[in-house]
Amino acid sequence: MQENLWLRRIEDNPGHSQWYIDRFRAMAAQGADLNGEARMVDAMVPRGSRILDAGCGPGRLGGHLASLGHEVTGVDIDPALIAAAEQDFPGPAWRVGDLSQLSLPGAGFDVIVCAGNVMTFCAPSTRGEILRRFRQHLAPGGRAVVGFGAGRGYEFDDFLGDANRADLVADLLLSTWDLRPFTPDADFVVAVLSAA
Repeated sequence: MQENLWLRRIEDNPGHSQWYIDRFRAMAAQGADLNGEARMVDAMVPRGSRILDAGCGPGRLGGHLASLGHEVTGVDIDPALIAAAEQDFPGPAWRVGDLSQLSLPGAGFDVIVCAGNVMTFCAPSTRGEILRRFRQHLAPGGRAVVGFGAGRGYEFDDFLGDANRADLVADLLLSTWDLRPFTPDADFVVAVLSAA
């Protein structure tokens, strides 16, 4: 089994999680716009939708979506990030968990959002299973939105192939969270996926 690259990073540097938390807290305090992903997801669904923030980190995306009136669940493999999410964004259901073992009870999600290069930190051998788990957790008509950058060990074509094998089809490919079209030379992908 290949290892999760985020877990390896915090094993190599035990202070990495706190550095990451502090970095986003500082950017928020300075007034940085940290809600681009959330704006896109919010535009896709009506108020009160069920949203899974997969790889939620310290909660900035899911926390904002919850403040807009959505029912949010956030899952991350790093307990320190979940603790920060609970502290900074009370309200959503924050859970420690491995996305490759995702098994949440209840009805499906209207949107599953996986931002912040999460898929590139996951162990390569688990990426296909993560996408299958996303498919299993979608409500009828639900969509998964996955975004990550190039040059991080997960080629866009490999990702799209994994999505197809998970019975997910790309309805829309963008090169940014602010809706710029995807091009062959794009250095980022945002894929809106639905059940095949």
